[in-house]
Amino acid sequence: MGKYLLKLPKMGESIAEATITKWLKEVGDIVDVDESIVEIATDKVDSDVPSEFQGKLIKKNFEVNDVVKVGEVIAEIETDSKDNDKSKIISREKENELITDNDEEITVSETEVMNVPSIDLLKNEKDNTEIDKSDKFFSPLVKNIAKKENISQQELNLIPGSGKEGRVTKQDILNYIESKSSKPVHTPISEPFTEPKPSLEDQIIELDRMGKIIFDHMSNSKKISAHVQSFVEVDVTNLWEWRDRYKNSFQEKEGQKLTFTPLFIDAVIKSLKDYPILNSSIIDEKIIMKRSINIGMATAIENGNLIVPVIKNADHLNLKGLTLAVNDLSNRARSNLLKPEEISDGTYTVTNVGNFGSIMGTPIINQPQVGIIAIGVIRKTPSVIETNNGDFIGIRKKLILSHTYDHRIINGSIGGSFVKRVAEYLEDWDMNQII
Repeated sequence: MGKYLLKLPKMGESIAEATITKWLKEVGDIVDVDESIVEIATDKVDSDVPSEFQGKLIKKNFEVNDVVKVGEVIAEIETDSKDNDKSKIISREKENELITDNDEEITVSETEVMNVPSIDLLKNEKDNTEIDKSDKFFSPLVKNIAKKENISQQELNLIPGSGKEGRVTKQDILNYIESKSSKPVHTPISEPFTEPKPSLEDQIIELDRMGKIIFDHMSNSKKISAHVQSFVEVDVTNLWEWRDRYKNSFQEKEGQKLTFTPLFIDAVIKSLKDYPILNSSIIDEKIIMKRSINIGMATAIENGNLIVPVIKNADHLNLKGLTLAVNDLSNRARSNLLKPEEISDGTYTVTNVGNFGSIMGTPIINQPQVGIIAIGVIRKTPSVIETNNGDFIGIRKKLILSHTYDHRIINGSIGGSFVKRVAEYLEDWDMNQII
């Protein structure tokens, strides 16, 4: 008999973890090949993890609502190694034990142990004594972090936990330490820290899973990238008139709306071809120029959060193809029907803040990308119109483009020129093209 370790699979370069939402099998259940064992939520998209082999589920390493990193062992399945791929099975004679952050034990093969550099550290943390006695349970790892950061038992008791039964997880205490260090100190150092207490009139709102993911992603992006912005005003009067001319016929022919979003994306794609450095990522201090242009488009969903589905190889689509792709991904995003691969591997992001009535915005870069553009609301404005017969005042339809880019590799000249090029493509819209 052997044992198959079911790990959280890699689901795209931007997805590093998932939350367990439901176990479909219990310990002792028989599992068939390709049968789903557990449901997970990854960056706002629900999915499931199937087994590659047939066998019996003998151990679950995580509970519902636990956060699992890509590559971590979710469960263990006892299987007949004679009928399965032996490279993915470990024998009982070569098992080694690891102490994990949630105080459970998992078994890994000798080769897998070599890929886990923190084994000794975790074991040492397991042996640490408690900082103080408390009625509330804290894992040894959390207690050890509290000791190193000089966090008192009183402070520790006040940290809200996101783990099972309100347990304080490693991420909870790290988030607390980060927020504490960023707060200005207005009291003498000798005074003990006291968490502000809400009054009876205050409303306390707990962040949901998606909110916590967005919280972490946005915070990390500001730490990683040097954000800087450039702004350009764009006259989209011709674009407006062109869409107005074809929107009804497109609706009748395709049964779908012709929105401004694919028109904006079309201009962004052309500009990325002119400035390919914006279609790149930074990995280990190296610039990776992406061959494919995969456009992420921020989409608002019912609960007020945003999700970013990705149009893969968007530069291979004509205007009609872009329109159909935008409508399809937007509709399925709002219905929570996107697949994990449909929100990963984006190379540049577009967000239409004008949908919310905003004149402009300063969006945060979607890591590991190096740029994102925000499109403001279209407004009628009085403008100076230059002609051969002199200048006059007229009413034009205009918007503001806001380009946020990573100043570590994108200087102001390139960042400003890129957004200006997008504006030029929109202003010089071909009024004779047919969709």
